Amino acid sequence: MKRAFVFPGQGSQAVGMGKALADAFPVAAQVFEEVDDALSQNLTKLMYEGPIEELTLTENTQPALMATSVAVARVLEAESGKKLSEMADFVAGHSLGEYSALTAAGSLQLADTARLLKARGLAMQKAVPVGEGAMAALLGMEIGGVEELVAEADGAAGICVIANDNADGQVVLSGDKDAVAHVIELAKEKGVRKAMMLPVSAPFHCPLMQPAADEMKAQLADVSIAPPLVPLVANVTASQVSDPETIRGLLVEQVTGRVRWRESVLYMGEQEVEALVELGTGKVLSAMVRRINKEMTGSAVQTPEDIEAFLGSL
Repeated sequence: MKRAFVFPGQGSQAVGMGKALADAFPVAAQVFEEVDDALSQNLTKLMYEGPIEELTLTENTQPALMATSVAVARVLEAESGKKLSEMADFVAGHSLGEYSALTAAGSLQLADTARLLKARGLAMQKAVPVGEGAMAALLGMEIGGVEELVAEADGAAGICVIANDNADGQVVLSGDKDAVAHVIELAKEKGVRKAMMLPVSAPFHCPLMQPAADEMKAQLADVSIAPPLVPLVANVTASQVSDPETIRGLLVEQVTGRVRWRESVLYMGEQEVEALVELGTGKVLSAMVRRINKEMTGSAVQTPEDIEAFLGSL
């Protein structure tokens, strides 16, 4: 059976994340210690104890989620005695999860990734003054309908683009606050089931993030990138990539580009992947699988019990 390991993005963080893993598996504790050292920050304490307001700061959330995901991957390898490439045929991650995927697959070094995500979080936060940008979720409207709304708005109140195509009937907008609000009103007129502003600190995955993309281009320039053990299904292309220089470019493009998650899952289905296994905190990605491809199963591996169950299924 073909399997893909997938890695969550921002929004899955929670106080206490990773603690049960570190208590049960020394290899997980080593991952958290290495991330702390790379950042010269006690991120582990923040993950375990909070406060949630500080953990939710983008500069902390991104490396914390990555560390937890990579810890799960390392535990699976250590406990099974298998390489990641013997357990999965592809890796993919949602937004920052793409960095987790590349680290788990040996393309990026853990310490480099921690520093990159700290810089990415800071750069994304600084790119747009607080209050000027916004993101919104549209539920119950397919991607084609949302694209028509965005085209109809035609930048009348500023920039508004599709940031995330997550699943059938679940699309996220991003851009200038007034422009996003305008498209929400258009969506309500068209009978969208639900339209709501999201509690985020910046408008991710839209052209307003260009300063952050420029910063990541500079940050990534000197980082060593190896071919991943298994191909990455990239956010911005929804297709597989293994070439290090292509990956470097896509990580820059990803900051302003659309997260094509629905298309990525469909692509993996076309490659005969039958199971998506979400590694890390939360169950967001595994819960969406059946809404995208009814032939594919989704499961989440985040606790020692989940790890035991997964290893038993190998």
